[in-house]
Amino acid sequence: MVVLLRLSLAKDEVPGYAALAAELGMTASEIHAAVERAVAAQLARKENGKPVVILAALRSFLLHGARYAFPATHGSLSRGVPTGYAAPPLKELILAGNDPVPVWPSKDGTARGIALHPLYPSVPQAATRNPELYELLALFDGVRAGSARERALASELLEKKLAA
Repeated sequence: MVVLLRLSLAKDEVPGYAALAAELGMTASEIHAAVERAVAAQLARKENGKPVVILAALRSFLLHGARYAFPATHGSLSRGVPTGYAAPPLKELILAGNDPVPVWPSKDGTARGIALHPLYPSVPQAATRNPELYELLALFDGVRAGSARERALASELLEKKLAA
C-alpha cells in the first residue's frame, strides 16, 4: 500500500526500484515484490517495464477494502509523527479535543499521542521526507482508524487526491 500510494504521486517520471527503496526505507526487492503483488491484484500494471498505478482501482480499494486488509492497531502513549485527523490535511478540518492524538511511533516525532502502528515501519521517516506522501498516508489512516466523520472526510479528500 505504501508503494502504491507513492507511485500514485508519480505523474510523469516513475522512479526506479532503487530510488523508491531509498525514499521509502525499504529494500529494492521489497519494492519489486510490492509492485508484483499490486499487478496481480490489478491495482497496477506495467508499461515498458515501469509500474503504473490504476488509480480507479486503487481509489476503490482504499475507500472500500483497505481498512479491512490493513486494520488499525493501536499501542500505548508514545512520541511520534501525527497521523489521521492530527495531520494535514484533516487537521485543518477537524478540531482535536483533549484526547491524545494518533501518532506513528518514532524517536524523531514531534507529538505525543496514542500509537497507531503504521503500514510499514519506515513510514514515519518516508512521510517526513515527502509531504505529499505524508498527506496520503495520513488520510488513509483517517479511513482505517478514524470515527465515522473522520472516515467520511478522509475518503472525500483521498478521492480528490487520487482523481485520474
